[in-house]
Amino acid sequence: MAISRCNLASRLLSSLFIAGLIWSVNSPPASAQDVTADEILKTLLPAPVTRSLSGPQQPAISDADRAFIEGLRHRTRSLSLDESDHVAELSKDVTTKKDFTIYFDYDSAAITTRAKPTLNEIGKALSDSRLGDSVIVISGHTDARGSDEYNQKLSERRAEAVKKYLTDDLKVPGDNMSTAGYGKRDLKDKAHPFAPENRRVQIVNLSSLNQANR
Repeated sequence: MAISRCNLASRLLSSLFIAGLIWSVNSPPASAQDVTADEILKTLLPAPVTRSLSGPQQPAISDADRAFIEGLRHRTRSLSLDESDHVAELSKDVTTKKDFTIYFDYDSAAITTRAKPTLNEIGKALSDSRLGDSVIVISGHTDARGSDEYNQKLSERRAEAVKKYLTDDLKVPGDNMSTAGYGKRDLKDKAHPFAPENRRVQIVNLSSLNQANR
């Protein structure tokens, strides 16, 4: 009887240990869910335009680039590779952008339950009237696993899924939102190409460039 109880206790402890491992592997880090709408807004809102020469300023852009940015409104399809590259070039020095870890299942662009808390905060931020005239680009990124073509299409589908969730489920106006896919072309952690932080969505407010140096 004592041996049987000992074996039962041992099996129970083993089950709890395995369950703990499964939770730690499948659950997102707590910090990934800590982002708030206020924090997102502080990042995406352009800094007030001042005449001070000491504060940080967005670089001046050409009239052609201004027209390109305005042309991103009312887009119903993902940006082409050339357009995505242009956005990436314009975004290099933009301060109004933020990376988010959005959790997708393997080989899937479906929005998961554990992704929704972050997306809900993004939705609250993008619904703020102060971003009403902004030009927002939602960019999807993958890690380095798989082919270039596969990752490109997957990143586009994931960016589009994020926009669809924001517009359909959260009723965020979508006229000023475009989507772009970068596949594995722009790894966040180039030293660790398979790292999870490479699998991300970036949101950029390009309208801050249109407000610069006017």
